[in-house]
Amino acid sequence: MGLFSQLRAGKADDRELGHALWRADHDRFRRAVDRFHQVLEGAESNALYAQLLPQADRLGALIPSVREACVACQRLAPVEGDDVPGALEPAHRALSRAANEAATAAQAAAMARYSTEQDAVVATVTRRIGIVEQRVREALEASR
Repeated sequence: MGLFSQLRAGKADDRELGHALWRADHDRFRRAVDRFHQVLEGAESNALYAQLLPQADRLGALIPSVREACVACQRLAPVEGDDVPGALEPAHRALSRAANEAATAAQAAAMARYSTEQDAVVATVTRRIGIVEQRVREALEASR
């Protein structure tokens, strides 16, 4: 992405997500997904890479849904601080938990590189990403 494309994208983010709470929720989730992909790129074993790639794809596929929830929340209750609007507290909680679970999945994926039982660790990653998907669904429902 070129410099001007990045500037336009940043302005669109500012317009749709604001500068505070909902933008932070969106960005926190993006960073967790990016971290998972960084861990994936560091996988030295082709077998581990092959096991983690579908999980990374599952996480990446959630980014538009998280953005949709954050944009909807910003539209319903524009926030320019850290105060969570009472009616949208369930959405914020679900988004925060989704980002936390995504970061935990990235941490588990990183641990898989050093584990002798990679299948068990990959099962943990898969379970965590299932929880992320559930939290994103909760956020979407709460943002409507």
